Amino acid sequence: MSKTRVLINNTVLRDGHQSLAATRMTTAQMLPVAPVLDASGYAGLETWGGAVIDSCLRYLHENPFDRLRALKKAAPRTPHIMLLRGQNIVQYTSFPDDVVEAFVRCSSEAGMDIFRIFDALNDVRNLETAIRTVLKLGKHARGEICYTTSPVHTVEAFVKMSVQLRDLGCQSIGIKDMAGLIQPKVTYDLVRELKARVGLPVVLHSHDTAGLAATSYYAAVEAGVDAIETSIAPFANGTGQPDTVRMLALLDGHERCPQIQTETLQGLREHFEKVYKELSAFTSPANERVDSDTLTYQVPGGMLSNFRNQLKEQGMGDRLAEVLQEIPVVREALGWIPLVTPTSQIVGTQAMMNVKFGRWKMISQPAMDIALGKYGLTPGPVNADLLADIVKKSGQKPVEGRPADLLSPRMDDLRRQLKEVGLPVNDENAVLHAMFPQELKKLHEPAVVEAPKPAPVAAPAPAGITRRYGLVINGQRREVTVEELS
Repeated sequence: MSKTRVLINNTVLRDGHQSLAATRMTTAQMLPVAPVLDASGYAGLETWGGAVIDSCLRYLHENPFDRLRALKKAAPRTPHIMLLRGQNIVQYTSFPDDVVEAFVRCSSEAGMDIFRIFDALNDVRNLETAIRTVLKLGKHARGEICYTTSPVHTVEAFVKMSVQLRDLGCQSIGIKDMAGLIQPKVTYDLVRELKARVGLPVVLHSHDTAGLAATSYYAAVEAGVDAIETSIAPFANGTGQPDTVRMLALLDGHERCPQIQTETLQGLREHFEKVYKELSAFTSPANERVDSDTLTYQVPGGMLSNFRNQLKEQGMGDRLAEVLQEIPVVREALGWIPLVTPTSQIVGTQAMMNVKFGRWKMISQPAMDIALGKYGLTPGPVNADLLADIVKKSGQKPVEGRPADLLSPRMDDLRRQLKEVGLPVNDENAVLHAMFPQELKKLHEPAVVEAPKPAPVAAPAPAGITRRYGLVINGQRREVTVEELS
């Protein structure tokens, strides 16, 4: 075991409020304590990425790049960290290489230092462009492995993926345990194997949804993990990361206990308690408690709380247990895919459809795209009968090769579109326009910040045709197309 003190990254300005308050913390609520966080001894501050860009534009009337610049100016000494969904960037679909490259470049220029790069299917091909661009810009590429459990997800499989990430140039490996599933013994074994066979620094990122994260962090420290990621209460624990104070107490007396300025933590907590109250419309006791059902259904905690509301809106509030039981069925049929954005939403929605209409009677377009390989290579084989039905219904053959190779460059066209709609033509606006065109347009209109309206219940439609549903997923409204299979 390494005797070097373990490092701690702080997530309160990104994953802390994404997991516990629907990503609604404003830049104004962050800036007063950014210098304090910067001086507290954290090895990194996660400040951007994930759902932040969407939330800034959709709900807060903020330019997300301006937020990054402001936070970097307020906390210049500690490296800033962001979560990047590989070829999906920070959206739910894939983008051409030139858009991915431009986004990474703009993020780097705005102040980003460390890029946590993951793919929902753990398909390394979907990470190549982002990793290559980060390295070209002289920034740090942290290759993430999405942790999950299934017959095809083993310690050996995760080690092999990490070797691939190392060979692509990643400077560190992150274990991204998005649903809080990793158990202490597995944590110990995985960290030991990664340290021995990959030879890169290892970072563990987990959620305390099932109550395991803090203990698994301790096991990781024992196994030689280089860094762990914590938050600050009340934007901690539950569906978030373990609280820093709690983790320091667990490690008190340990030779690897990190050095964090504990005298600043109480003041930080007092500030964030005020912010938590200000965001009470987006918080819930359901997100704050331990839910061991996560170990069975593997649904990330933040999604689970929204899922309850989604089912009520569809007139299925009394069928949560049925839908949760259907999630592992869908997941296996789609090749044992991990449940993380966007696959967690795709699987959850399809499970709801299976319960409402009958198994595989209706199928969402994203689920069809998963089966057809449009998101990448699934960890296990897609159910043969299901795939045959989808091929027959869609008239499409499964994708062979890297999906992004089928996408044409878009940056020139995006710049032209910006000019046509009268928006400033620059690469920041171009990449935002690629992902959130309506929201970017509204950003340049007078500010109207309001809580999201509940998604309407879809009207009944005749059987056998395409249907569209408005769903609230992780606090954000999405439209889903479903199609009846013969």
